[in-house]
Amino acid sequence: MTQEQAVGEKLNPACLIVPNPMMAETKVPDSTPGVIAKYALSDEQSLLARLRYNRLIDIFTGVACYSLQNHLRTAVPNVGQVETDEIYVGVDRRGSHYVFPVQAKGGSDQLSVVQIEQDIALCADKFPSLICRPIAAQFVQDDLIALFEFEMGENGVALVAEKHYRLVPPEEVTPTDLENYRARPL
Repeated sequence: MTQEQAVGEKLNPACLIVPNPMMAETKVPDSTPGVIAKYALSDEQSLLARLRYNRLIDIFTGVACYSLQNHLRTAVPNVGQVETDEIYVGVDRRGSHYVFPVQAKGGSDQLSVVQIEQDIALCADKFPSLICRPIAAQFVQDDLIALFEFEMGENGVALVAEKHYRLVPPEEVTPTDLENYRARPL
């Protein structure tokens, strides 16, 4: 990110991506290994680990996803140096292949539209034959994760979906929860 972009983000709050406090939560049985949960912080790396162990990218996108690389730093023509927190690749039931660049923020860090634009440019350059579906993740609370999906629209980056997942012990997913989830639109 250039200094001009960083200054622009601070001045323009419309560039920031903030979880919607009205969003419904979905309980997911927490599959984070106990030793990881015991020592995890509330930073970006902890968030990325919880995404991986709980297969939240798969759940959110409906695609079988696999972590390809963490912290991909590369140069993109007409953009410059770009860093993506994690790259997933995936395949759907039709056999279509996807690339999911993931930006993750923990603690008080904030997500920015500029990062999503850079992820889209990275995918166009490095993975031109894959369908690019940019994702952002943020801790809302220690056990509550907001996930966002974006696309490039006529007016720039547009939000396609937002979901909130609460990681809970398996016994906390009740029959009532499951009945409510069945009634939700996909």
